[in-house]
Amino acid sequence: MPRPERMCQADPVKQAQRLKAVRYDIRGPVLRRALELEDAGHQILKLNLGNPAPWGLATPEPIVADMIYNLRSAQGYSDARGIYSARVAVAQYYQTQGVTSVQPEDVMLGNGVSELIVMALQALLDTGDEVLVPSPDYPLWTGAVTLCGGRAVHYRCDEDAGWQPDLDHLESRITADTRAIVIINPNNPTGAVYSREVLEGMLDLARRHGLLVFADEIYDRIVYDGAVHHTAAALAPDVPMISMGGLSKTYRAAGFRSGWLAISGFTGRDTDYLEGLQLLANMRLCPNVPAQHAIQTALGGYQSINALIRPGGRLHEQREHAWRQITAIPGVDCVKPEGALYLFARLDPEVHKIHDDERLIIDLLEQQNLLLSHGTGFNIDTPDHLRLVFLAPVDVLDDAVARLRTFLSTYRQ
Repeated sequence: MPRPERMCQADPVKQAQRLKAVRYDIRGPVLRRALELEDAGHQILKLNLGNPAPWGLATPEPIVADMIYNLRSAQGYSDARGIYSARVAVAQYYQTQGVTSVQPEDVMLGNGVSELIVMALQALLDTGDEVLVPSPDYPLWTGAVTLCGGRAVHYRCDEDAGWQPDLDHLESRITADTRAIVIINPNNPTGAVYSREVLEGMLDLARRHGLLVFADEIYDRIVYDGAVHHTAAALAPDVPMISMGGLSKTYRAAGFRSGWLAISGFTGRDTDYLEGLQLLANMRLCPNVPAQHAIQTALGGYQSINALIRPGGRLHEQREHAWRQITAIPGVDCVKPEGALYLFARLDPEVHKIHDDERLIIDLLEQQNLLLSHGTGFNIDTPDHLRLVFLAPVDVLDDAVARLRTFLSTYRQ
């Protein structure tokens, strides 16, 4: 008789082991729970993401019109670095900021800054290499460093000093394995705009220790009350630097996925890294071509963001109102942000005894149908902060803060 066939049960398909250490909590369990509640019929007030369009902050019409006008000619792949006219516009923008060395060949376009962050780190890091990342940070930086085989080493930003980076702590974190420093200015999630003195101190550390600088400046034009954003590359033309920006925030074109990086401060000895970056650009063929046609129009001519950030402008007034309201809640304080789109509020541990801030945010979501972000998701080591996006109109912000006040008045862990 023939032998019965052995029944083999296939092993489950598992994620790559390197992903086990990657965290991106702001789109993690909290967001999954929000989606479950929406599927169950609940209406969730979402103030967790810096996404302008849902709150009526539409992309300026000239940018949309220019992309539509060029749509027929946007077929086929572009140069791997991006179309020439857009790279010229980016280079000229940096030249106006004092980075006179940047030319179109020093610019690379991407499908948003997020793609460029990963590419720039992939070209640099070997297993075990360290990158200095601010705490708190935009968590994509920490996650991308880990994904690329590196180790994110966090340097402290001092809340008592308006969330400015602590230079002494930053220097103490530099080791023989350190390859780069990440600067996020204006900062997400804190809204800090770094002083020239602090920036020069950071850049001097990079200079003395031979480190590459990644300058994430996506919010460079969103500043309030006379705060001045200093373009890092203009302060240190001799330091190798990758400066990053894009259309998503200043130009309210988040869905276009159109970002750029500018290369400055490199010498003839640095061609190996730049060749690696070009290799990665070639492998993805090219960035989204239609959205590249929006860049020249966005960077030139009338800057609509200016009316929004000055006193009386929508973003300025929403920031003021939300900050006043949230700091009126007992046991809640917040450094007033000088830039960006966020309040990073602190819950006084003597009043609100929180030991798990992700649990706090999920409980808030389930009890009040309000979605915010927890502070440890931005890589700080104490569970006493939360982030609120102030893109919504004042009446919506009032509703959100009222829900938060009601929740905190009885919440215990």
